[in-house]
Amino acid sequence: MEQSIRTQPPGPRRRPPTRGTDRAAVPAPAAPADSRLRTASGDGRPPRPRLRLPWPGRGRTRTGPPARLTAVGTGVAAVAGTLVAAGLDRLVFGGLGVLFGLGYLAVCFQLAVRVRLHDLPAAPISGPIAFALALLLLGPVAAPGLTGQVVGLAGGLAVRAGWLFSGTGLAVVITAARFVAQRRLRRAR
Repeated sequence: MEQSIRTQPPGPRRRPPTRGTDRAAVPAPAAPADSRLRTASGDGRPPRPRLRLPWPGRGRTRTGPPARLTAVGTGVAAVAGTLVAAGLDRLVFGGLGVLFGLGYLAVCFQLAVRVRLHDLPAAPISGPIAFALALLLLGPVAAPGLTGQVVGLAGGLAVRAGWLFSGTGLAVVITAARFVAQRRLRRAR
C-alpha cells in the first residue's frame, strides 16, 4: 500500500528490489584475443582505473549565489586570517610590521566581500577584534604580567593605528556600498 504524498519524504520514490529471474543477464566483456598486448605502462598489465574524487565544481558550473559567511564565520575567519598573517610576519621578519598590516587589509577586504547581507555589521566589527587579539598573542610585551600585556597591547595599537583604521575603514566602505546596493535592488522590485 502506498503512502499519501504528504507523508512521503521528498525525492524520488524507492522501488522494491526485484526477486525474480525475469531480468536478462548482462554478458561480461570478452577477453582480448591476444593476451600479449602491451598497455601504456609497457608491462602487459591492464591499466588501473583512476580514482576520480567528487570535487565540488568539477564538470559542472555553479549557478546559484556565492557562498557567504555568517556572523560567527566572519569572526572565525577574521581571527584565523589575522593570526596567520601575524605569525608569518613574526616568523619571517621577527616582529609585526608591513606583512601583518597588508595581511590585515586583505582579511578585512575578504570579510566585507563575503559576509551575508543580514550579517553585514559583523565584517567591520570582527576585523579590529582580530587585530587586537593578534597583537595580544604575538605582539611585543613591555613587561611580564597583566600590566605588561595591557601596556604592550596599547603600544601596539598606537603604533599600528594606520593599518587598523585602514582595514576597518575599507570594511566599512564595502559593507556600506553593499547595503545601499541591496536597498536599491529591493526598491526597484
